[in-house]
Amino acid sequence: MGYFCQKKLSRILALDFGRKRTGIAVTDELQLIASGLITVETQKLVSFLNDYLRNERVSCIVIGEPKQMNNTPSESEAMIQPLISRLHKLFPDIQIARQDERFTSKMAVQAMIDGGVKKSKRRNKALVDEISATLILQAYLNRL
Repeated sequence: MGYFCQKKLSRILALDFGRKRTGIAVTDELQLIASGLITVETQKLVSFLNDYLRNERVSCIVIGEPKQMNNTPSESEAMIQPLISRLHKLFPDIQIARQDERFTSKMAVQAMIDGGVKKSKRRNKALVDEISATLILQAYLNRL
């Protein structure tokens, strides 16, 4: 009884931020398993998060950190920083963490190939974004 009573059960949410779409993944409440949740239009992301966080206990939002091969920030980072500031203001009790997202899109497509997903379904960029978010979240969990 002691372990579960003392541990505050909450989820960790991960975002694979993109100009058009953002893939979202989430853990179970024990923070053991990363699963794809949904892909939303980026312009509707904050609205989605408001609704989701009203109904679910989330302790941390992990945002993919796009980097060039030489470890410098990619162009996308300029769009992510305003999002991080906005999330800090809207959800001050939720920790924001970053996770290197290099190669996640390629790994997502490879995972789909390995899983036997048909070529027509692999072209679904929303599915690739959701799987990428799951890979970002799993990498973050592995780092913990």
